[in-house]
Amino acid sequence: MSDTTTRALSLLNLLQTHRHWPGSELAERLGVTERTVRRDVERLRELGYRIESTPGAAGGYRLEAGSAVPPLLLTDEEAVAMAIGLRVAASQRLIGGPETTLTALAKLEQVLPAALRRRVNALAETVQPAGIGAGAPVSTEVLGELALACRDSERVRFTYTAASGEVTRRRVEPHALAPADRHWYLLCWDLEKDDWRTFRVDRLSDVEHTRVLFSPHPLTPGQIEEFILVARSWARQPVEAVAVMDLPIDRMREQFGQWGQGAEPEGPDRTRWPVGGADFRETMYGLSWIPAGVEYTTDLAEPERGDLRETLERMLRALEAAPPAAPGTDAASSRASVRSGS
Repeated sequence: MSDTTTRALSLLNLLQTHRHWPGSELAERLGVTERTVRRDVERLRELGYRIESTPGAAGGYRLEAGSAVPPLLLTDEEAVAMAIGLRVAASQRLIGGPETTLTALAKLEQVLPAALRRRVNALAETVQPAGIGAGAPVSTEVLGELALACRDSERVRFTYTAASGEVTRRRVEPHALAPADRHWYLLCWDLEKDDWRTFRVDRLSDVEHTRVLFSPHPLTPGQIEEFILVARSWARQPVEAVAVMDLPIDRMREQFGQWGQGAEPEGPDRTRWPVGGADFRETMYGLSWIPAGVEYTTDLAEPERGDLRETLERMLRALEAAPPAAPGTDAASSRASVRSGS
């Protein structure tokens, strides 16, 4: 393979891994001049690759979609990841059904070397996607556009339909996509709200790329997970209640962090906070996070209110009773030890 062909393939690989490259950076990575980069771009265009170029100091190159699908260059790791992803997608509720993903998977696995096919089979057996299969249908096109925007740190606009039916146009800096509790979520920085927001992807449409790049806000994996957990808790729960606590809204938000979303002031010294769960036990768990010493009331309805009261009364009786004797310990001596405080 000639140096020219090798360089053109290297250039194509770079263009496929990022949405926009400055010409000077491409030249530096390839070890050639910007004039040589321009010639190699023309060669790729002749092969059917649609490459957009923009002039000026901030100009560069961008691989665009064309009228036909040109060949792709994949590393071994990328090919394995793609095959496993297609297998997972075929079993999920993506719009268009599993047929499209299965045919794409068949074409990809047909050209995989035997060693890579064995890797795909071994890894696929251990990948058991949880939860999202029974969720709302998600457009693969929307997921793909959002994934590219997250990867490239590119601002996007989209239309969002809230659970209440309210439709808004949002402008955001997308950070991460995550499946959870049978749905896909987009975590992003909302430019109008000047704060983090999490959106259900199945309620999102009309994604528009702005081609404006941004510097991502630093977030740890733990923080991302917490945002998604908070978003999940906002879905309508089988058991819902409100706690009104003797704590000013500012102090409540300081102590609760992201979990304080939805809280509202109830006068200068009290805060109203929605809490809920799949059953009264999850609601009880939420209430248990109200800080020690803070009094509160709740409107938890029957029969869950009675179930919670009975559970708490049994807990109190268990705490007041003598602890059970350890195996092999005489019960009488155990009770004597408790009475004597030893």
